[in-house]
Amino acid sequence: MREYELKAYHEIEEWKRRINKRSSMLNRLSKKAQTKVNSIIPEKAHQIITDSIKNMVKATLIGSNATTRKKQSASCGLEVMDHMLEEKVSTYRKTAAVEGAGTGAGGILLGLADFPLLLSIKMKFLFEAAAVYGFDTNDYEERLFLLHVFQLAFSSDDKRKETLKLIEEWDDRKEALADMDWKVFQQEYRDYIDFVKMLQLVPGIGAAVGAYANYNLLDHLGETAKNAYRLRILKTAPRPD
Repeated sequence: MREYELKAYHEIEEWKRRINKRSSMLNRLSKKAQTKVNSIIPEKAHQIITDSIKNMVKATLIGSNATTRKKQSASCGLEVMDHMLEEKVSTYRKTAAVEGAGTGAGGILLGLADFPLLLSIKMKFLFEAAAVYGFDTNDYEERLFLLHVFQLAFSSDDKRKETLKLIEEWDDRKEALADMDWKVFQQEYRDYIDFVKMLQLVPGIGAAVGAYANYNLLDHLGETAKNAYRLRILKTAPRPD
């Protein structure tokens, strides 16, 4: 294994340790509170929210796939791919920050518009990440993988660990997967970002909170995508001692 690949391997192992580490007490209490709130929401309301987000995500998938240049790193090594992705992350962080500042400064009405706008930015970034690492999102399985990367980035402790295991075993398990569990997908995502997005609606601080939050959410998604795709590529390489 070359020096850069060995470095990437150790970075992935550290990333996996962080994912499997228990989250803070505040995050655990927040998740418990959100789970309690979800339990008293009528199932019909859950279904409406699930269908809305499912349709929103699927529409974004179609648009992002159509506008993404495929396999952008043909014949490139992992180091070049990683560098290309870092440039994408930088661009999308700035885009998300500008979007967050704009909707945060606009009060409640524009604040509500932040959810679909930020979701579309995140999905478009993931399509770009797949293309950088040489995976073709014209394939249904690659679009499904992309959604699991999203879920890995924005979910609770237990779901995050479960999703990481699935991504590590992707080639062996992907054929058994028919679709996402959309109810879990939307609940995990909403619970992850609810608190900061509520602060974004507060007059006077909404713009600053929106820019900061969106910047960091894209940064986190960038790290998750980078290591998830690295994991698949390096799985075929010899394991270092």
